[in-house]
Amino acid sequence: MELLEKVKKVAESTTLEDLEMTKAPLLDYLANAGCLRPMRSIRDKDLLVHDIVMFQVHFKGLKTLGVLEKILRHPDSFRPLFCYEPSTLTADQVDDVFSIWLSPEGSNNRAAEERVVTFWRDYLQDAEEEEGPSKLQQILSFATGASVLPPIGFSPTPSVQFIQKEDDDFSCTPMFPLANTCIKLPLHVSYQEFKEKFDFTLGNSYGFGRA
Repeated sequence: MELLEKVKKVAESTTLEDLEMTKAPLLDYLANAGCLRPMRSIRDKDLLVHDIVMFQVHFKGLKTLGVLEKILRHPDSFRPLFCYEPSTLTADQVDDVFSIWLSPEGSNNRAAEERVVTFWRDYLQDAEEEEGPSKLQQILSFATGASVLPPIGFSPTPSVQFIQKEDDDFSCTPMFPLANTCIKLPLHVSYQEFKEKFDFTLGNSYGFGRA
């Protein structure tokens, strides 16, 4: 109850001076809780109250229930609850990472792009079935620079875009996937050609998006 009264005074502060005065009796507590933050404006009181509540509920609450001692005694048993561990990568997970950027409906490129989207998804499924997570990690690494899915996702969201003929003159050169914050797929007309070019790109890639 004594702590509650002190925290209420912090929450009811209306000026920075009031906030500093109401914080003063809590300095030892805040130092012990790791919540000793500088107050630069009256708005900082909300952050301070949040820190106190989080410490009191999570740390003190767990200690009161005896849970903290059990966590310290059996850390491996509790690790999955508190620590992120990458799961085995699947084709569907890799597909979900990317947003597909298609040309407007009715445009000349739309049908060709939709065909290549099918190739892209078939390629991911084949990679999973033929070589498993290691091949999917290669694809993800080539496209994003990361071989595992980050726990909070990618920002910005990776995208699948397409290499249009007007982007460059590919008439005399093989068309390979490119990657630079997004993955760009050539508009192949057959899945076999798409797969061969993608496999060659992965096998000769020297880092993120470089072949």
